[in-house]
Amino acid sequence: MRWNGQKVGEEDAAALPGMERLDSLVRSVTTPEFAGMTFHEVAARSALNHVPGSSAMPFDWTINPYRGCSHACTYCFARGTHTYLDLDAGRDFDTQVVVKVNIAEVLERELSRSSWGREHVALGTNTDPYQRAEGRYRLMPGIIDALAASGTPFSILTKGTLLRRDLPVLQRAHERVPVSIAMSIAPFDDDLQRSVEPGTPTAQARLDTVRAATDAGFRVTVFLMPVMPHLTDSIAALDDALRRIKAAGAIRVVYGALHLRPGVKPWFMAWLRREHPELVSSYLGLYPGASVSAPKAYRQWLARRVRPLLRVHGLDGRDEEEPVRARPVAPGARAAAAAASVRFTGSAPQPARLF
Repeated sequence: MRWNGQKVGEEDAAALPGMERLDSLVRSVTTPEFAGMTFHEVAARSALNHVPGSSAMPFDWTINPYRGCSHACTYCFARGTHTYLDLDAGRDFDTQVVVKVNIAEVLERELSRSSWGREHVALGTNTDPYQRAEGRYRLMPGIIDALAASGTPFSILTKGTLLRRDLPVLQRAHERVPVSIAMSIAPFDDDLQRSVEPGTPTAQARLDTVRAATDAGFRVTVFLMPVMPHLTDSIAALDDALRRIKAAGAIRVVYGALHLRPGVKPWFMAWLRREHPELVSSYLGLYPGASVSAPKAYRQWLARRVRPLLRVHGLDGRDEEEPVRARPVAPGARAAAAAASVRFTGSAPQPARLF
């Protein structure tokens, strides 16, 4: 990607197709603090992204301050969206991060329009708004303040412990609008976590963040997703995860089996061949050809395994595939629990607009 050295408003004849002119590029940044990563700072033209009506998502609007993610989760469903930038869904997704540096100001303008209906807005449905770069760019406080000031309810889904920094901001926002918080935790085994999602905080650090948010007055949901066949789906692993989730103060769990969307499967399977070659044949059987989801029989088996454990630990919970409430048509009618109702099944999420 020939973004380094470009000047705003000028054309680069040697650039990749479609990228000859990037009026919105501010600069590309590398820093020793983020070795091996490049941040492409852009001036966003819009902040609110409208979700297509055909989508399975139970909300109509999202905000994505970042494109690409340093969490580097091998299974991340959003990897394929990076190809729309002429970047690959593998290492580029992990190391070439687009930052919308002016997103709070743009959002404030959009929310001030008389046409804005104050509908629920979801953050964290594409790439994580609390990935490590947020510690440098601090975009979320401005976004939160703009949403609250406009009377717009919102939800946050994250793996990032940087959420704790903004709990006072979120508490103030929650005094004005419904605010929902969900934490995503897949592996609870530290070795597996470091291998399959090397840029994320540990499960315990995320559980500590759940506790902090609970103590701050939020009813937190944990996404136990994805459950990975033969890696995190044993009774012992699920029981340990739910026990720790309950102890952290979460009130609800959403669980679901691994999905391998286009752009994700080659990257995940390369990891599997490298780290767990003994499981390759099993995964090829579970996810043959262009198959995205584990077989229905496996998903039903997983539900029969998880549901009794949810009852044992006194947790509300549901499978990601269980029906969610249809979208209301009244402006502002999104439930505060929308973050806990996100479905990653059905249609692939609409790629967020970059500029």
